[in-house]
Amino acid sequence: MHFLLIYELSADYLDRRAAFRDRHLTLAWQSAERGELLLGGALEAPVDRAMLLFEADSPGVVEAFARADPYVTEGLVTRWEVRKWNTVAGDGAAQPVRPAS
Repeated sequence: MHFLLIYELSADYLDRRAAFRDRHLTLAWQSAERGELLLGGALEAPVDRAMLLFEADSPGVVEAFARADPYVTEGLVTRWEVRKWNTVAGDGAAQPVRPAS
């Protein structure tokens, strides 16, 4: 299953992230090496949200990531949510659906 971790970022995120970035990236790359985190990064213009795409058996894996993330624990993320994403098209789709014809 695919899950999106959606972060809402603080207004001073860009000013404060340098102090926590290495710890955040270490957590992210460890998750990627386990095959959980597929992609992650901040949205641009404005930098007010970030999206992380996970592949996992349950949302608990994603929730545990967020609770351990220094961006969350240090207040750079003001709100986060995990949403199941029913991916149906593309080589990596979790539930591929092809056209009937």
